Amino acid sequence: MMVQEDNFLTFKCHCSICFCIMSCSDEYISHTDTQNLIQISPLTKAKLKKAKYGVYNHSAVELCHWTKKSFSNEGTCYKHKFYGISTHRCMEMTPTAMNCENRCIYCWRPTEFYDTLEMPENLVDEPDMIINNLLEERKKLIVGHYGNAKTDKKKLDESLFPEHYAISLSGEPTMYPKLPNLIKYLKTLKNTKSIFLVTNGQEPEMLQRLIDEDALPTQLYLSTNASNKKMFTMINRPRYRDAWERWQKSLDLLSEINTRTVLRMTMIRNFNDSTNYMDEFTDLMKRGNPNFIEIKSYMHIGMSTHRLENSDMLEMDEVRSYSHLLCKSLATFSIMDESEISRIVVLQNLKRHTERWIKGYEKPITQ
Repeated sequence: MMVQEDNFLTFKCHCSICFCIMSCSDEYISHTDTQNLIQISPLTKAKLKKAKYGVYNHSAVELCHWTKKSFSNEGTCYKHKFYGISTHRCMEMTPTAMNCENRCIYCWRPTEFYDTLEMPENLVDEPDMIINNLLEERKKLIVGHYGNAKTDKKKLDESLFPEHYAISLSGEPTMYPKLPNLIKYLKTLKNTKSIFLVTNGQEPEMLQRLIDEDALPTQLYLSTNASNKKMFTMINRPRYRDAWERWQKSLDLLSEINTRTVLRMTMIRNFNDSTNYMDEFTDLMKRGNPNFIEIKSYMHIGMSTHRLENSDMLEMDEVRSYSHLLCKSLATFSIMDESEISRIVVLQNLKRHTERWIKGYEKPITQ
């Protein structure tokens, strides 16, 4: 049966055995009544496992490139350099591994496997089940590194107990209907020092719930890759018809929200890097009034290599140049720091100012 809803089409079939949703890629994903929860299809799960993801039903975890590098003292993530986060004790995870409202051209995740826009509350795992099972999956990924003679065993031991949770790995986490309780649960864990949440802004109602239910993360990121509706559609390839309006509602919420906020710009050559759009981006930045603005080049990695070219990346000098122009346009921001290897510059709001270093972490020795 085809059902017309306000913003998208879904296909449903109901019977005594299963609940089926037809995905955007025409793949049927089944959820059995006996288990009463959403699960990633076996084929997709196998592909994720092969790519070194830990998977639990509709959630996933991964050791990022920088976390693995940090085990051998070979470098740290720019979030360590900018905000003090302990890279080796960062857990990057998602409760929505294969669920997203957008199909962004620059995303290095397998957006082609994303299936449904629906996550009914009665078909999702509880927060504690997600976190505890993903911790076990993450442990399995870490254990293999003990066999590497180059690794710092003390760091490996510490990494088993995350201090930082990055809810951003794949999919759109604000689609998970129990997100407020998940963040609250993370805050109860003994070692938790910080929680970062990255959103595409398509679920402003969930952001409002985080505010209302006192469940805000330590730092909230809003992906800001377009300055107008046409650009937004071209880069983010949204599934909602009112996607641009949804994103603007999220931007307005960030301007008043009582937690650290970041607008993150992913710059793609010939898509959004032209200074012709500088005034439009400046207006959006003023409207969102974030504590920080991260301006980062698109990176030609993962699944994005099938959609974009290597030449679509900006050189670091180009990122610097754009950042200085934007900073000049904004007036109330200054250049705070940069990471050349990650091709990123961060601006800090001098008016809506907050300390860059997150409480509880040791400041990096070198800047």
